[in-house]
Amino acid sequence: MAAQGSPGTGHSEPPVIFWFRQDLRLEDNPGLRAACASGRPLLAVYILDDETPGAWRMGGAARWWLHHSLKALGRELDKHGQRLLLRSGKAAEIVIRLVEETGAPAVYWNRCYEPYARQRDEQLKKQLKARGVEVRSFNASLLYEPWEILTDQGTPFRVYTAFWKRAQTRGQAPRSETAPRISANRPAVMSERLESWGLLPHKPNWAAGFEPLWRPGEQGAQQRLEQFLREAANDYREARDFPAQAKTSRLSPHLHFGEIGPRQIWHAVQEAVEQGQVQKAAAAKFLAELGWREFSYHLLYHFPSLPEEPLRPEFAHFPWRKSEQDLKRWQHGETGYPLVDAGMRELWRTGWMHNRVRMVVASFLVKDLLLAWQLGEAWFWDTLVDADLANNAASWQWVAGCGADAAPYFRIFNPVLQGEKFDPDGEYVRQWVPELAALPPEYIHKPWEAPREALEKAGVVLGKTYPKPMVDHAIARQRALEAFAQLKELRQAEAVQTRRADERQ
Repeated sequence: MAAQGSPGTGHSEPPVIFWFRQDLRLEDNPGLRAACASGRPLLAVYILDDETPGAWRMGGAARWWLHHSLKALGRELDKHGQRLLLRSGKAAEIVIRLVEETGAPAVYWNRCYEPYARQRDEQLKKQLKARGVEVRSFNASLLYEPWEILTDQGTPFRVYTAFWKRAQTRGQAPRSETAPRISANRPAVMSERLESWGLLPHKPNWAAGFEPLWRPGEQGAQQRLEQFLREAANDYREARDFPAQAKTSRLSPHLHFGEIGPRQIWHAVQEAVEQGQVQKAAAAKFLAELGWREFSYHLLYHFPSLPEEPLRPEFAHFPWRKSEQDLKRWQHGETGYPLVDAGMRELWRTGWMHNRVRMVVASFLVKDLLLAWQLGEAWFWDTLVDADLANNAASWQWVAGCGADAAPYFRIFNPVLQGEKFDPDGEYVRQWVPELAALPPEYIHKPWEAPREALEKAGVVLGKTYPKPMVDHAIARQRALEAFAQLKELRQAEAVQTRRADERQ
C-alpha cells in the first residue's frame, strides 16, 4: 500500500465516490457525469474483487487487459488533475470502508448485470441507504436495459431475431455524451499500487504476443472503431466470416471493459451511413452483432444460471464424455484438424479468436468430442481478452444446442468444409499452424488425404510433425447425432409420463 496522504485531510468538503467497474472511460459515462455534476470533490475508485465473483473471477488474459486499461484510465484522469484510487478485496466492504474514511454522502456507479454483481449491488445499496448515503446507478453498458425488451406476454425473449426486431421498434439508442468536466482534486486517501496486483504474467510471459496487437484504453477503443469504419465496415457483411481477412471490428474487449460504450458505436456507425462512408446493409449486419450482445445480457439477466446450467433443462441428462487428454489436445491446438488447431493457437497467442472459428472449435469440442460445453466456456473465460460472462455463456449454449435460439442439434460443423469455404487458400492455417505452411491449398485442411510426395515435399510427417486427426469426423458426427436422438427420446418419454400423471390427478 502506498499512502497518498492522511485519510480525510486536504478537503473540507467530503467527496462523492464514483466506483469504476466495467466502464473504464470518461466519455458517455453517465455515472461519472452525474458524480461530477454533484458539485462535490470526486473520489474515483476501481476495486479488484476476486472474492465476490466466485468461480467467475477474472481470467488470465482479461487480467492482462485490465492492467493496461487501468493504466490508460489513470493517465486520462491525471490530465484533469484527478487520480484513480485502487483497492483490492471484497468490493462491498471496501465501498463502505471508503464512505467511513471520507464521510462521502453519495456513491455512484454504472450497473453490472452478472448475477453475483446484481446481488452484491442490491445488498450494498440497502446498507448504504441505511447509513444515510445517497446511491445512484446508471446504464453505461447496454443500448437497452434487460427488463425493457419483453414479449407481448411480458416474458423474456428466447429467440434472438424476435428480440432484436422488438428492440429496434424502440427507436434510436440515446445519444452518447461527451466527457464531463472533471474537477482537479485529489482526496487524500490511501491507494494501492497497480503493479502490486500482479495482473501481468511472468515466467513465462504467455501474453508476449498480445502487446503488438492491442491497445487497451479509451483512446485505443476509439482508434479501433475509426479504423474499422474507415477500412473494413463496408466489406463486413461478405468478408466477416473469412478469418485470414482483417474485416471484423475487434471491439469486443474494449466493449467488455467499457472503454467504449454500445451507444457510441451505434451512433458512430449511423453517422458513417448518413455521410455515405458505410453502406446501410453492411451497417445493419454489424449492428446486429451489437444486438446479439444485448440478447446475451437479456438472457443472463432473466436466466442467471445461464453460465452453469443448460437453458433447456433436458440437456442436464446429456451423456457427455469425460476425457482430460482429449480436452488438453483441444486446448493446445493438437486435434489434427488444421482449422480447429489454428483457432486454438491464435487464441493462446493473441487472447482472441475470429468469430467464425470460435463456432467451429466450439462445435468440435461439444459434438465431435462430446465434451461438455462448460469446459470450453471455462477455457475461453481464462484465455480471451474479451471474456464476457453473458456473451460467453450464451454463445457456448447456442453451439451446444441447449440454449436460447439454439442451433439445431443436427447442425454439426465440418472442420474440413468450413476451412475450405472460409479459408480457401489456407492463409489462416499457414499463419497459426506453420508446420503445414508448405502444403498446397487442396490438402492444407485435410493433410491426411495428401499423397506421400506432397507430405514429403512440405516436410510434414503425420503423427510426428503434426498430429493425426484425434477422431474421424464422420464417425464422431454420427455418434453425436445418436446421443442427441437419445436425449430427444428421453424428453418425449418424460412428456408422456407427465401427461399421464396429470390425467390421473
